Amino acid sequence: MSYIAKLKEQIPPRVNDRLHTLVQSIVKAKELGRGVVICTGSGPNIHEGITTMIAELIQLGVIDGVLTSSAVVAHEMAGALDRVYRVEGRLLGLDPGLLPMDERFEVTVIDQETIAQIEREMPVDHELINKALSLPGDTIIKAAGNMAYPVGLRTEVIARDFVDLARTIGLPLETVVGYGADEHTMLGAGARKGIPVLVTVPQLIGGGAVGLSIADAISVTERCARISRLIDSADIIIESAVALTQELHDGPFETYTGHGIWTAWSGRKTFSLRNKVLARLDLDPNLEKVWQAQRDNALIQQAIARGLPKTKITGIPFRMEMSGFARLENSLPIIGDIGKLWPVLASELAEALDIDLHFVSAPQETQEGQEMREWIVENVKIVDRQAVLDNVFELSRSMGILTASVK
Repeated sequence: MSYIAKLKEQIPPRVNDRLHTLVQSIVKAKELGRGVVICTGSGPNIHEGITTMIAELIQLGVIDGVLTSSAVVAHEMAGALDRVYRVEGRLLGLDPGLLPMDERFEVTVIDQETIAQIEREMPVDHELINKALSLPGDTIIKAAGNMAYPVGLRTEVIARDFVDLARTIGLPLETVVGYGADEHTMLGAGARKGIPVLVTVPQLIGGGAVGLSIADAISVTERCARISRLIDSADIIIESAVALTQELHDGPFETYTGHGIWTAWSGRKTFSLRNKVLARLDLDPNLEKVWQAQRDNALIQQAIARGLPKTKITGIPFRMEMSGFARLENSLPIIGDIGKLWPVLASELAEALDIDLHFVSAPQETQEGQEMREWIVENVKIVDRQAVLDNVFELSRSMGILTASVK
């Protein structure tokens, strides 16, 4: 029995049925030439290999746009997953006040070629790295970059370097970085296919200086307008383990469940979620309860119509995005472990669309998942700064902006 078949056996029948419904909706959208957009958070989406598989689906023409977080952008800039060696920071003479709560310091376990690539861009403290590697510690695989030296620092440094470049050509930083990102990242696949990969406004705050750089490159108004155009082009929106998605349901340009009425009143272009399929892969059973309460007696819509607090009426800890989600006629809660849900969804999609998937994610706790994570560490590379500069130069020259190469 294949591991996909084993996963399907572990998923409740009702959830399998909803995955199948989502697959059918995606197939119909593709037949009509309409878009499929993913809205993904970080965390498990990175660790379970889901963002890497989304990159595969982008290259195969299944996914037409991505909304994500600055944390995901930071991780993909650093190679999605990497191997780090963790030691007691005080043994390195580091100020405990600058260390995280476990007082551990991390160094990236990388090859000499990558070290040389980084050293062409910034100074690398080899003495610090060698001293850390000589101390007792533990090695783990985790979301790439982040707090590990030197890759985490390098990611933030080049993000800051690219802000002016992005402003010069009027593009989001995510797009600019994508020109040098690995093809197995959403950023890299999006750049190669010419589809948007954008950070949502609530998700700007992660990723350290990467998030700040993304926020600084274009205005919030332009970001929201780009996001609204992307959602408007789609018939299917799939949310994957992501919080704070009221930007979709209650955003400044959306008129069906949101606050776009005055934007439309003012003559600005708006869009509507009416008739769109909004599927949410989520571990929170309260989402199902809120969704069911709306279908049983329109409880959520009644609360809004009467101006009453939804938490007290439902007796459920209420997240903002539950409101718009529950009220959409074609919303679809798919409750479960996304590490199991996504490979089943992708495999059914591949069969329905008659495409070959070269990469399929797997739950990280399984043997297949461990092998998958090792593959990502070994094969998904850090963003190539020079490739970004070369590609932006060619684009700028075609736009008549730059006349000399940028190094």
